Amino acid sequence: MSLTSSESSLGSFDLAVVGAGAAGLWAALRAAEAGGRVCLISRKPLAESASFHAQGGLAAALDPDDSPARHAADTIAAGRNLCRTDAVEVLTEAAPGVVRDLIERGLNFDTDPDGSLSLALEGGHTRRRIIHSGGSQTGREITGGLARMVAAQSDIEVLEETSAMALWSDGAHCHGVITDRGVITAKSTLLASGGAAALWRRTSNPWGAIGAGPVLASAAGADLADLEFCQFHPTCLSAPGTNLDGALITEAIRGEGATLLTLDGERFTDELAPRDDVTAAILAQIEAQDGREVRLDLSKIPPERFPSVFAMLDAAGFDPRNEPVPISPGAHYMMGGVLVDLDGHTTLDGLYAAGECACTGIHGANRLASNSLTECFVFGQRAAEAALADEAPTARPPLPDWRFDPPTPETRNAVWRLAGPSRNAVDLEALTTDPYPLARAIGATAGARLESRGGHRRTDFRETDPQLDHHHLVYRPDGSIDLKRWD
Repeated sequence: MSLTSSESSLGSFDLAVVGAGAAGLWAALRAAEAGGRVCLISRKPLAESASFHAQGGLAAALDPDDSPARHAADTIAAGRNLCRTDAVEVLTEAAPGVVRDLIERGLNFDTDPDGSLSLALEGGHTRRRIIHSGGSQTGREITGGLARMVAAQSDIEVLEETSAMALWSDGAHCHGVITDRGVITAKSTLLASGGAAALWRRTSNPWGAIGAGPVLASAAGADLADLEFCQFHPTCLSAPGTNLDGALITEAIRGEGATLLTLDGERFTDELAPRDDVTAAILAQIEAQDGREVRLDLSKIPPERFPSVFAMLDAAGFDPRNEPVPISPGAHYMMGGVLVDLDGHTTLDGLYAAGECACTGIHGANRLASNSLTECFVFGQRAAEAALADEAPTARPPLPDWRFDPPTPETRNAVWRLAGPSRNAVDLEALTTDPYPLARAIGATAGARLESRGGHRRTDFRETDPQLDHHHLVYRPDGSIDLKRWD
């Protein structure tokens, strides 16, 4: 192997982790605690990941009147007959233990006056099982705490403000990561690079959520899956022309009594139905109102309960205490990503994935609220443990020539316009010529699913096809698409 001056060696590790959100931080921490030497690669400073901005909480069956089986049933119901059942069972069984572990490590969650954990209700859940920290500041509290734990680990080398440009792969095995600072050699590599919802122009996500992980994985030779399923969050602020357009108003606010209203002030839907149903109802009402947004009434919500949301609305020039605020759906969470098994293995040897960049099949066609942070911990740990058990390869190939190139504003506009909340064959076919690989893949897979289900809604195939229950579209590195059944 020869390296150019710009691709000098940055060292050899047991595990290289790409991404420093909840999944990446937790995976790196658990791997180091298990005796591994870890390199954690973060495009931003540790406390600025997408997880840092997460307003939702962690879902876990903690109440005596709840159970992992009930949590699993709610997850499967929200997923519209597309969830991978064994993955859901792993998540829901492990979730209470994750919460106990985090509390024992010193992370603080909101409590009731009697000192017990405060359990919130969100859409699609039949029991109160969502824990938060600081109301709508859960992401900030969790990632800050994890970042401090990672910094205290001598076996974790953190490379902040460093971007992964490619995976070191020969198409059969991943040997590490090529960054903009040099090459990291690793026995195993774990992608925890976050989601792709910022590929859509109107989004609740920070602008860095562009699906880099799936692009890197596909270029290296790994399969992707479920790319047609993006969850459009029902309640994103509508403030066109401002930098707060699309800002998230957490679902927990609706769990505490905020209501959705027409322009005439009439309530028109069940605010706590699963997100795809609420989004569909909002889109129908907007159409009935000739394109004008619906309103969210927060007048009964104590501002101190959700201080960051009220501060954001105040900054945007709205007075939520006295008047409803305009909202419409925005891209929020990508259910699809790098195809993995229950231990985070991808279809490329030596490569793992966890968190939103991965596709475990847990979320099906519609993610149940607040399952995603729980997924980061449960499957981030499983992937880290599996990766450490890998054998080191005996020989390493030359470095690949390909390097990552981010999407342009034109791509973001095209993805929103052609693959937004309502889709059709002509628009999706047009997206398959986009320069950005993930945009092309979304267009191809969404065009190949000839039905409406969960976050994927077609105006030319409005019904759900029962023949496609439990069937997933797998996107191969060569651009071909396979239909696979996962029960």
